[in-house]
Amino acid sequence: MDPLSDVLGLMKPSSYGFRGLNAGGDWALGFQATEGVKCYAIHSGSCWIKLDVEPEPMELHAGDFILMPGRSAFRLYSTADAPETDAFQFFPSLPIGGTGVLNGGGDCSGVGGFFDFGGLHTELLLGILPPIVHIRAEATKAALGWLIERLMRELRDPQPGGTLMAGHLAQTLLIEALRLHLAERSPHSAGWLFALADKQMRAVIAAMHAEPARRWTLADLARVGGMSRSSFAVRFKETVGEPAMDYLTRWRMMLAADRLASGRVSIATVAPAVGYESESAFSAAFKRSFGHSPREFAKALAA
Repeated sequence: MDPLSDVLGLMKPSSYGFRGLNAGGDWALGFQATEGVKCYAIHSGSCWIKLDVEPEPMELHAGDFILMPGRSAFRLYSTADAPETDAFQFFPSLPIGGTGVLNGGGDCSGVGGFFDFGGLHTELLLGILPPIVHIRAEATKAALGWLIERLMRELRDPQPGGTLMAGHLAQTLLIEALRLHLAERSPHSAGWLFALADKQMRAVIAAMHAEPARRWTLADLARVGGMSRSSFAVRFKETVGEPAMDYLTRWRMMLAADRLASGRVSIATVAPAVGYESESAFSAAFKRSFGHSPREFAKALAA
């Protein structure tokens, strides 16, 4: 698989939910801070969103799409002083795929939803994204519009195989949004996700992910990227935000933790699978990463 697919696989998308909103007049919806990724697409009209962690609100227009990977409470509204409705009481009263109406509707409509993850390493992705990812109308029309419309149709009118279809559409929506964010990134953005826009860095990260047990050296990785050892070391750190060998170690430890969490493999099996010839060397590296030995980690998960 490619690096983004590898990371999403470790995050283990576990659930999702999408509902529509049709609002009119003066309205406001308050959302509590929760785990997972939230997203909203504006179909018509406009509104504002204000995150607790951001000093200023952001105006959203028809065609805009936002992705919020953090755990901040936020407010979606037409006017700042409108009476607030608790979103966590309003939306759960609707069927999945249904549309809620506020004040008779007619002024602003859209679709909102969430993604939950069951993996241990969701911060690998969520930690490098800003509190709010704003993808503007021009980009969303073709790439995201059809996906959102088809997903809502599957949820509103279930057909045979609809559960699986909706799940695939929801994950595709998340991936397309991340791709668009990657394409619109600032040239100064650093992190493994943004490094994937660089073909040479993407090839190196893909090679690490494909063969985590290989005894990689900096020279080996530089050859994969078609660069000299010194220029590769500088460029990798600039684009990814950490040295190449540190990234490789971190990736190995996350793979190891994921496999140990399954409860079906032993430390003796995991250690060589992530590039360690001895259990003691693997245990020392694991403890440096997670603060616990592999055995302590596995016992804690089992409990």
